[in-house]
Amino acid sequence: MPYNLPALHEFMSEHQIWVLGVSWWILCVGIVHNLIYIVQLPLAWMELRNYSQSEDSESSWEMLVSDITIPVSLLVPAYNEEAGIVQNVQAMLALEYPDVEVIVINDGSKDCTLERLIETFSLKPATRAFETAVPHAAIRQVYGSPLHSQLHVIDKENGGKADAINAGINFSRNPLFCVVDGDSLLESAALLRAIRPFMEDPRRMVAVGGTIRVANGCDIRAGQVRKVAMAKSFLPLVQSLEYIRAFLVARLALSRLGVLTIISGAFGIFRRNIAVEVGGLSPDTVGEDFELVVKIHRYLREQKREYAMRYVPEPVCWTEAPESWKQLGRQRARWERGALEVFFKYGDMLMNPKYGRIGMVGFTYSLLIDVLGPTAEVLGYFLVPLLYISGMLSTDFMLAFLALTFLFGIFISAISLILEEMELHRVPRARDLLTLLGVAVIENFGYRQINNIWRLRGWWQFLMGKRAWGEMKRKGLARTADQPASAL
Repeated sequence: MPYNLPALHEFMSEHQIWVLGVSWWILCVGIVHNLIYIVQLPLAWMELRNYSQSEDSESSWEMLVSDITIPVSLLVPAYNEEAGIVQNVQAMLALEYPDVEVIVINDGSKDCTLERLIETFSLKPATRAFETAVPHAAIRQVYGSPLHSQLHVIDKENGGKADAINAGINFSRNPLFCVVDGDSLLESAALLRAIRPFMEDPRRMVAVGGTIRVANGCDIRAGQVRKVAMAKSFLPLVQSLEYIRAFLVARLALSRLGVLTIISGAFGIFRRNIAVEVGGLSPDTVGEDFELVVKIHRYLREQKREYAMRYVPEPVCWTEAPESWKQLGRQRARWERGALEVFFKYGDMLMNPKYGRIGMVGFTYSLLIDVLGPTAEVLGYFLVPLLYISGMLSTDFMLAFLALTFLFGIFISAISLILEEMELHRVPRARDLLTLLGVAVIENFGYRQINNIWRLRGWWQFLMGKRAWGEMKRKGLARTADQPASAL
């Protein structure tokens, strides 16, 4: 017999109160999760409509390309990014923005990241005065380019991504800085569109986040996405759907409520003076993007200063998504670990009226989604079959519960795609929409469960005190839509 049913019945009977208690806890967490998604959908739609109408009412180009455009420093932290760093810098240099400097921070790379930069952009040793406003590891050399006066490269000892960004903050000379990952590319007009909230609300706006999209499969040449296309393999496809769902629904809804607690480290713009006031980024967490935003919220709330943060959907940063299960698993475990590090570091903000909506709503959202979410779902994977086998759960109830869970997940993904197609039209072809809808169905049968197990691994790493970032192998974005990765 595959199961020792008498022993299972006896165990479940002896621990019935605990089993039922855990079951009700899992059910309540699941219901709250679903209610959150239901509330987020109309909020995201309203924010997206508001943004779209604002864009239609006047020309962003006429307003932003003007004498009062705010200068921006682009900070590109790079560690072992030789596969895509040249494409990244080319994209930065091709941005349609009147006043921008590009600062690449080579964080002690062990590959040929620095050599690729020196060769491609004819870098030469240079001197540049800077203030040590925030701490970072030692600088080995600063380089400038005779070909591009706005390009600067810092070669420093390895200290981690947060440390590298701190070095960039010290070297930057503009009131705003924009962090872009070394494996990502900004669309040529992305910075113009992302800077708009700072122009509209110059007194209060302190941070703005843009959209991250998966570049795998796109035709990319000289740092520009020439043709948008879907990847051929499952993992980049399902990540494309996840990014649409996360940014177009969750971030828009949180932005609408004024409780945005995370701005992606792959594409975020911040006021330099505020980042310096809070001490820069902290190197003691791998969730440095989450941590910086929360730290700014905390500091400005305690200072009783008026401020605003916003997510805008139109500016796009294209990023290379992991194409192997191993690399993706490491990334998701690290994301979960970073979220837990930040949540517990600032845990006293939870439900604390002193921090307003951020404490009451933003941190409660993080508690439900980041802290309780993966543990509740994984426990459910084991508990539901045990309840069914032991006879404590009827067949009809189990089938109805599973059907509702899967259908709701598909519904959220489908609505996210519909919202994007209605307002942004970022999916190029009807065939691609159908493909993503198919992925929305398939992901519920295996991928979603594996993803939560990865997140639970992040929980374990957090409890064990793991601090290492871990390496992500890049294949590079310099390939066409029809060129397989193996051809690189």
